[in-house]
Amino acid sequence: MNTQTAPLVDHSSTQEQALAYAQTLLALCKASADHLRLDILRVLSRDSFAVLELCTILDYKQSGLSHHLKLLATAGLLITRREGNTIFYRRAQHASDHQLDSLQRSIFNAADQLSLSPEVEQRLLAIQNSRAQRSRDFFNRHADSFNKQQEQIAAYELYGSHTASLVLSNGNSAGNVLEVGPGEGAFLAELAPHFTTVYALDNSEQMLSKAQAFAQQQALNNIEFIHGDSKHPALKNIAVDSIVVNMVLHHVPSPAAMYSDLAQLLNSQGRLFITDLCSHDQLWAQQSCGDLWLGFEPEDLSNWAESAGLIEGQSVYLTQLNGFRVQIREFIKP
Repeated sequence: MNTQTAPLVDHSSTQEQALAYAQTLLALCKASADHLRLDILRVLSRDSFAVLELCTILDYKQSGLSHHLKLLATAGLLITRREGNTIFYRRAQHASDHQLDSLQRSIFNAADQLSLSPEVEQRLLAIQNSRAQRSRDFFNRHADSFNKQQEQIAAYELYGSHTASLVLSNGNSAGNVLEVGPGEGAFLAELAPHFTTVYALDNSEQMLSKAQAFAQQQALNNIEFIHGDSKHPALKNIAVDSIVVNMVLHHVPSPAAMYSDLAQLLNSQGRLFITDLCSHDQLWAQQSCGDLWLGFEPEDLSNWAESAGLIEGQSVYLTQLNGFRVQIREFIKP
């Protein structure tokens, strides 16, 4: 006669898991049950901000705001990112317990239905404008020497051919293309022979002038130059099949907002190509090259693309050089 022994159930382990789940659930609910913390979540829906920036935006003392940020981070609603000596906060893509992902998304969605006061909106815009102005000022001051400084990090020769290969093999060469931040114009020479119209967008007048001079010298006659950023009114009348952003994102005040802006310009099945640095700890790049961000984790770019309605394409990662590693990413508009 065969007898079978029933498997042992670790009730203590099950109870511990249930208790941990309940504690996480309570922390999530508690953290979102406050008007100021809802405002924080609302502000961070657009970008990541440092503590002092949030204090300015929300007109709140640092000691008190740090307490609220800690509660939100402990509940898994926020994550942090260190840029040198500064810690930036942003909303978490997923809950710390994946069983609570749907609840966390519901909290974010509900917070996003709230309207920020006009004063908060104005101060938030001022912070963004301040970041953008720092970047413009740097390029306007260093337009003549920027290439030499950039070579200390990632020279164009390191990534240019790899990016061109990805763009030209996957982009619609019968269509139009936009390059954001063309610098002195080297990549325009890669694009112009293969696309009907090339748009070149730069918020630095001095850098755009250099790109225009290069295009004229190379007889690139199908390029339209636009002085401004990704929110420039002229872009509202433009639809493109490919967008190229080479070594620009770490100079952008709000990378997430740029993704959203650029996604709207793409035709169906259009491609966004991002070439940028992986996260690094080379603080000197902020002073020498005007970088606002010390590179990005690959999942940062993926998360911003997902939020903008884009799906992942191909990825290329280049060998690290001088403490920097370059990622070349493709994102597709369904």
